[in-house]
Amino acid sequence: MKVLLVGNGGREHALARALVRTSNAEHPVQLSVQAGNPGLETLGDSFAFTATEPDEVLALAKAHGVELVVVGPEAPLVAGVADALIAAGIPCFGPTSDAARLEASKSFAKDVMAEAGVATARSFTCRNMNEVDTAFQELGAPHVVKDDALAAGKGVVVTHNVEEARAHAKSCLEREDGAVVIEDYLDGPEVSLFCLCDGTSVVPLVPAQDFKRAGDANSGPNTGGMGAYSPLPWLDEGVVEEVVRSVAQPTVNAMAKRNTPFVGLLYCGLAMTSRGIRVVEFNVRFGDPETQVVLERLDSPLVELLHAAATGTLDQVPAPQWSTDAAVTVVMASGGYPGPSDTGHEITGIDKAEAIPGIHVIQAGTSRKTVSPEGALVPAGSGPEAKEILVNSGGRVLNVVGRAATVQAARALAYEGVKQISFAGEHHRSDIATWPAELDLSVGSDLKN
Repeated sequence: MKVLLVGNGGREHALARALVRTSNAEHPVQLSVQAGNPGLETLGDSFAFTATEPDEVLALAKAHGVELVVVGPEAPLVAGVADALIAAGIPCFGPTSDAARLEASKSFAKDVMAEAGVATARSFTCRNMNEVDTAFQELGAPHVVKDDALAAGKGVVVTHNVEEARAHAKSCLEREDGAVVIEDYLDGPEVSLFCLCDGTSVVPLVPAQDFKRAGDANSGPNTGGMGAYSPLPWLDEGVVEEVVRSVAQPTVNAMAKRNTPFVGLLYCGLAMTSRGIRVVEFNVRFGDPETQVVLERLDSPLVELLHAAATGTLDQVPAPQWSTDAAVTVVMASGGYPGPSDTGHEITGIDKAEAIPGIHVIQAGTSRKTVSPEGALVPAGSGPEAKEILVNSGGRVLNVVGRAATVQAARALAYEGVKQISFAGEHHRSDIATWPAELDLSVGSDLKN
């Protein structure tokens, strides 16, 4: 099957790797990818295009006889890429722009959850600072402040400091048509559950847990995610079935009733609270870095599942099959991340890390440049003495993934891989996937809405 993958970050590198790794004679994959990620470009034919321009994506898909387009990031979905493809009769894994509002607008998602009877935090949508202050007084601390619009995973502030909370709210409101959602704090560990949806049916993948704070012990600011692991040994098996029954399926049903059927990946961000399962947020695409560990455990062809979701036939394909192995990923980030990042430094040691059995490296924020023997930047093709090097070019640079029989063994592998790699300013958390041993093993065993 000819597949075009839109997006060129770490999530897309992981998706491409899974599409290729799980393909077989019955489900072959001929992959085209978006240029701009040196790791991703090795897995298919690469093309330069603007992901958020529906006409460009459609033209490329038509020109190459693409049979399935998989949209990785949320911005192209909000921009209407899926709408253009669907109108042209090309299957697309990803929701229309109307359905993508589940992520693009926190207040819209809250409305849908209310209609569907999905349990979530009590919240207020505010459009001025007087409303913000009233919400703070009503809900109390800790204050949870969420940008109503897309914020690349970094639009949330959780703090006891009311001035910090007010500052974030004010920055969100300063944007044209800005709005902010203030909501109750949800206690308990968080879980990410990806659900494939075809507008009617829901098929869950395996749960994962990611680590959002920049520093160890959940210190520092929120990030796009500093690491993840799967499976979750402490989570009761019945939780996945319960989330499908009480969260994902009702949401898909509600979207269908609105005449905006949801097709693609419904990311359910969940809190395992003392009062039961509560939705923290919805996203409309694979999460990053959870994708890196969830898809590493997939044994059945990913392309078959994604095509079935895009064509409304999820109920006609076999359920996904999973390895019993565990996977852990550790994010290596640039200096300064999640603030302004220090980029342009040479990355070394990826080959050494990948030489260790059970380790692979996903590239997220990398690029190539050509330098002279003295290290000066020169044009590509400058002669035999010049060399091409890999450099960091984004905030989150690499995902080092370890796979082994247990979470503990996979974690050890991931950190062994991290040791082999270096670039100036690099930082990472040292406590990814340590939570299972620290949590009460009964968590989730009696969680019902």
